[in-house]
Amino acid sequence: MITDFSKGKVSRNIISQAIPLTLAQLVQMLYNVVDRVYIGHLPEADNMALTGIGLTFPVITLIAAFTSLFGTGAVPLFSIARGRGQKEHAEKIMGNAFTLLLGASILLLLFCYCFRKPVLYFFGASDDSYVYADAYLKIYLFGTTCSMLATGLNGFINAQGFPGIGMLTTVIGAGLNLILDPVFIFYMHMDVQGAALATVISQTVSGIWVVRFLTGKKSLLKIKMSNLKPDGRLIRDIASLGTSGFIVQATNALVQVVCNVTLQNFGGDLYVGIMTVLNSVRELLSLPVMGIANGCQPILGYNYGAGKLSRVKEGIRFTAFIGIAYTLLAWGMVMLFSDALFSVFTSDPFMVRPGIKAMHLYFFGFCFMAFQFTGQSTFQALGYAKRSIFFSLFRKVIIVVSLTLFYQR
Repeated sequence: MITDFSKGKVSRNIISQAIPLTLAQLVQMLYNVVDRVYIGHLPEADNMALTGIGLTFPVITLIAAFTSLFGTGAVPLFSIARGRGQKEHAEKIMGNAFTLLLGASILLLLFCYCFRKPVLYFFGASDDSYVYADAYLKIYLFGTTCSMLATGLNGFINAQGFPGIGMLTTVIGAGLNLILDPVFIFYMHMDVQGAALATVISQTVSGIWVVRFLTGKKSLLKIKMSNLKPDGRLIRDIASLGTSGFIVQATNALVQVVCNVTLQNFGGDLYVGIMTVLNSVRELLSLPVMGIANGCQPILGYNYGAGKLSRVKEGIRFTAFIGIAYTLLAWGMVMLFSDALFSVFTSDPFMVRPGIKAMHLYFFGFCFMAFQFTGQSTFQALGYAKRSIFFSLFRKVIIVVSLTLFYQR
């Protein structure tokens, strides 16, 4: 178990963090991806149901954005404090992150539930697809608190040198989701509502697991009642550093909304359904490079706090090299196996044929994403919030959204 990241080979430390993180993120993604796979193969109205699930993406992504705001904002500060030997300060950071995640989850649940109808129509729903989107979302939202706590606090487990425990957080929940999904969807004939209910139950189990570990004996640093009181300066520091992660997710939501609305105008529900599949494939293929980028953050932050700058540079070089190599490989896989990848989510020829053409265009130049992941994770790990925010905004808002709106005109 590695808890002192200033010792040993930097590459080995990063890999030891990245592998369980990647597996954990893969399992975490199965929460939603498995839902899409099952729903995409429903015997009746499968395409419309898949489109409806796709319309909930921006809402789910917005929840992830606030999770990232407080989770990824606090964990680098926590790692830097650990590297400096400031145990009490590190625990206070973790306690404030818990309070922020809990408060934000309650507000998001209330807002999204009360205004889900106008929001879904604004996001590109038609009268037909809204039925499925609303049926899924109104149940899914009740797992918001546990989802945000599980995801937002899990980083503190990894940052203490327990990546295996962090992986179990998502393995337990997503494994349960894999079991419950077919039971609720097919055996109990609950369709999209069954998928949402399975996810909520699984997220609840994951949330309980994380909180129990961080308040238990095995955790090196613990969540304590005395540290839950909001500290204005800490909140400002957490939000400032977490803004980059927030913008990454928030701009993902913005891109999804702009694309859905544009596709609804040009091709209706069929095109929105195709984009749902493309987003699902992208999420899966992005996992390893995101795992490497996230795995390097505790290492870079700890060594930066300990003044080991040569190890920081070594970690940056290693992260960039691995990221570029993987994304080149993933790009080749999409070109060769696009039919198989798309068919995982639906076998409808009306979606598959245009979907494969769209996939080839969508993933063109995927390898260049490695530079964004590396740059953003590095600046975030070192506490340079403004530089990290720039990486988040430039590609999605300045380039993707602007070009999509320009094309719509």
